[in-house]
Amino acid sequence: MEKIPVTGFVFHNNDSSSDHSHGLYITSWDGRPYPHRHMFSGTTSLNDGHAHEYVGITEPAPTGVPHVHRFHTITSMSDGHTHMIEGVTGPAVDVPGGGHIHYFEGYTTVNGMHPHAHYYRGATGNEV
Repeated sequence: MEKIPVTGFVFHNNDSSSDHSHGLYITSWDGRPYPHRHMFSGTTSLNDGHAHEYVGITEPAPTGVPHVHRFHTITSMSDGHTHMIEGVTGPAVDVPGGGHIHYFEGYTTVNGMHPHAHYYRGATGNEV
């Protein structure tokens, strides 16, 4: 059986349960940074009489170190058109019980019969 070098760190989990527990953040796997991703979704602002929904998954980033994620997706079709959403999340924000999320916001590309953009903002889901 081949051994794969793994690095990381263990931390005390301060969740609200009465059980003593620890979490593990893997920072590298076989000499490479260990990446993770986040799901994100939401609804844009209401502009030009309509809004768009969006869903996506961020690009990978290393676990256990300060980081951000790039993201991009296409909105749902509404009023005969779509918009592109892309950007970079804010830094990781720890959540109770372990893991973290990222906040994001921005404006879509301009599109539509009456050219316009939509504002969006939200928080990713926990890391996957």
